[in-house]
This record gives sequence, C-alpha cells and structure tokens, in this order.
Amino acid sequence: MAIQRALLSVSDKSGLVDFAKGLDKHGIELLSTGGTSKTLREAGLTVIDVSEFTGAPELFEGRVKTLHPKVHGGLLHKRDDEEHLKQAKDHDIPPIDLVVVNLYPFEETVAKEDVTLEEAIENIDIGGPSMLRSAAKNYKSVTVVTDPKDYDRVLAEMDEHDGDTSHKLREELALKVFLRTSTYDTAITNYLSQAGEGTRSHFVISLPLDQELRYGDNPHQPTALYGDFSNVFTQLQGKELSYTNVIDIEAASELITDFVRPTVGILKHTNPCGLGQHDDDLRKAWQLAYETDTQAPFGGVIVVNRPLTEGLARIISSIFTDVIIAPDFEPEARAILQKKKNLRLIKVNSDAWEAVRKDPVIRSAPGGLMVMGRDHTALGLDNIEERVVTKRPPTQDEIRAMRFGWRVVKHVKSNAIVYSGMDRTLGIGAGQMSRVDSSRIAVWKANEAGLSLKGSIMASDAMLPFADGLNAAIEAGATACIQPGGSIRDEEVIAAADAAGIAMVFTGHRHFKH
Repeated sequence: MAIQRALLSVSDKSGLVDFAKGLDKHGIELLSTGGTSKTLREAGLTVIDVSEFTGAPELFEGRVKTLHPKVHGGLLHKRDDEEHLKQAKDHDIPPIDLVVVNLYPFEETVAKEDVTLEEAIENIDIGGPSMLRSAAKNYKSVTVVTDPKDYDRVLAEMDEHDGDTSHKLREELALKVFLRTSTYDTAITNYLSQAGEGTRSHFVISLPLDQELRYGDNPHQPTALYGDFSNVFTQLQGKELSYTNVIDIEAASELITDFVRPTVGILKHTNPCGLGQHDDDLRKAWQLAYETDTQAPFGGVIVVNRPLTEGLARIISSIFTDVIIAPDFEPEARAILQKKKNLRLIKVNSDAWEAVRKDPVIRSAPGGLMVMGRDHTALGLDNIEERVVTKRPPTQDEIRAMRFGWRVVKHVKSNAIVYSGMDRTLGIGAGQMSRVDSSRIAVWKANEAGLSLKGSIMASDAMLPFADGLNAAIEAGATACIQPGGSIRDEEVIAAADAAGIAMVFTGHRHFKH
C-alpha cells in the first residue's frame, strides 16, 4: 500500500527539503514539529504541525510534543489486524506510514571541551528515539529513516513501487534504527557515568560492522572490524585489510601526527624503524628514514604527512611494501603504484582522524575490558632549557635533535631507545627486557647501517634505571640524552653524564608503550 502520511522531525536538516519535496510529489501528507516544520514551510511545502494532528500542545519547552497515543498508535497498530484497525478508527488514530527522525546531537554536544552537565542533559532526545523504535518495531508496514544518506534510496524505491517501499528496505532501515538508538543510549550512559562526580560505573560499546578482515594475527583467527574505520581511512587499492594491517595503520598515523615538518616514516609490526625529514623533497626524507634500517621496509608500512609525490612513488615502488599511508596521492604517484595490485594504499581523512585520535584505548581483559586514555601528545618538551640536569647544557642543535628523538621514541615499544640527529633516526632498539639491551641493539643497528652515532642524541621512553644504558650511548659517541628521570639512581646516571661531558634533560614524563 502506498505511503499516505509521513512524520518528519530532524535535528540534522541536510537533504531534508529535497526529500520532503519528493514525498510531496507522491501526494504524501506531511506532519512535522518545531524547526523542521518551519524549514519545510519556508521551502513552500504544506505541513501539519504535530500539535494540530494530536490536539495536544507542545509542553515543557518542547520536552513533550510527540509522546502521544495518536503518534505512537499511528505507528504501531497492525494494518492487517481487524481489532487494531477497529481501535484505530474508534480513537481517531490514522496511520503514519513513514517516519523521518534523527536525534538531538548528544554526541557532538558532549565532545565540546566546555560542555556543562545541564547542556548535555538538554540534548538527550526522548521523543525521537521513542518514535524511531515504534516505527522500527512495525517495519512490516512502516518505513523509518534516521540517516539522511538513505533519503535517495527511499525515494527511488517509492518511484519503483508506486509510492511504497519494499519489505527488504524497511527491514534494513529498521535494523539501522535499532543500531542508532543503541549507539545513542551508549553515548549517554558512558557520559553520565563519568560526568561531574562520576564513578566510571559503566562502559558500554555498541558499534556497527565496518568490514570483515582477511584474518587476525594468524590465518586461523577470524576477525571483524567494527565502528567508523572506513570513514577515517579510505582504502584506494590493494588486498583486503587484515587485523595486523589495521593496527599498523593506527600506529603509523599516530606516529606521523607528532611531526609538522615534511616527514616520512617506516614501520614494522607497529614499531618505527626509520624516520626522516626534509623541507623541500620527500625523496630526501625517505632516504634518511630508509638508511636507518634498509631491511625493515620489506613487507612494512610507509607513512607520510604530505601528499605522496610521483618522485617518492618511483623510489618505493621498487620495494615490497604492505601498506602506504598518506593524506593524499598525486595522480602520477597513483598511476605508478597501481601496478602493484596487492599494495594497500590508504588515504587518511585528516579531519576524521583528528576527531578520533584522542579516543580511549580499549582492550580485552579476563572477564571484561580495560579503558585507557590515549597517549596522544609528546609531553615534557616545553621549556626544555629549564629541564637540564647536567653541568653542560645542550646546544641548540642537540635540543632540536632531542625534540625529534623524543617524538620518535614515544612510539617505539618498550623498552625503547632511539638515537637520532636533528632530522633523522640513526639507531632504534625496541622491546627488550632490559633497557641496556635496547641501547646496545640500537647501537648495533646503526653500525650495521653504516651510520655514525658521533654527535647524536639518545632518547629513552622511560627512566634509565642504571648508568649502563647511558654508558653504551657514551661509548657510541652520543653527546646528549633525553629521558623522563625518576629513578632512585638518577644521581648516579647524572654523574656518569657529567663525567663524560654530555648534556641530559629530564622531561618528567614517561612515554612507555607496553
């Protein structure tokens, strides 16, 4: 049966007028509320206010306007049940066949830094979710739309089905509604459980399936990705993503975000294995990164913070690489890299990335999960000249190198040691059980790469518990060190630095990555 009556009440009015005009062409009666009604009238459409339809006024500053038996009865009564039809007729409840509702912007409201509890509460929608649920429950007869992206699909189906929609579409849209209301309720629960004197009493997750992944850590581990990943990272080509690809993409994006100058990073298994910077030519930045470890790029991840150029594409196309990540790709670069059909090209949607990169880290734990604030900012680099603990202060070149190395070591798995210059990594030691071993590995890798550590700086992600790690750096030729400090043997470490005449800075902040 063709749709006769529609109720429209939306916060997000994008595409609304064109959709309503499409409904009007089908002769559909339009009911609406508040600002939605005003928008439609200004567009020249005939609209009946919900208060006129129900015979009840909007009350309590709009808190009560659609919570009425005539609205919910019009949505919920069964069109093929004689008793339902009789009751609807007896109580003057005409059917509402289409509902268009998107909710008060609660998530956007609470994302603001200065939001108050009162403001958040006023942006909790009550009538909207109620109408959506009523319509979705009766999807056998009612079409319900909560996403403006679905407007064109609905109109196309109405054109195809003489003013009606298919059962398949109604079912799909109903499922989308229950997912949306679940997500909405989740956001409210999580906010209120932590607001004000909040106790963090609950943490709820409700996410849509984004995509099935090729496999997990290993091929025998099935894996799926949930949420909005595809809105943040657009895959332009290549094989389907795996679990490890997704983790690598996140790690690479977190790394490159810490750098403003044109930068190229190379990662393997989420660990940075080379970083280089150059203001004029990404190829030169690549060379500095690549020289740190010429083996690591094989099957690794490359990330840049500028559009990938044709020149850089020509260089890296000769290397087997799993993933390349960039804010954009020059057309000539795309043409070169398209020849490698399995190579995954990932475009970062910068605005979306900035919106999600501070989201908490969530991981499973026995019997539940843990939620942790993300380590999204390199701490301890402000007023670095005032953080010197040795007799000799660092030179300006050493300070510049410290800033670079500190931003890199923050992303290396602990125990982490990085040797660097002002614009490049020289040696990286990761994931060892003792810090001195990480330091020695970093020295060994630099020697293997033929890179001198004379005049370099050493960066440590956590405190140096003994002087042995520092002594390894001194022997290798490092002239400065940046580390958090905080060991009971700090004085011993400082004394070793002073004896060797090197400069050392305590940031006062640890960037340990377990």
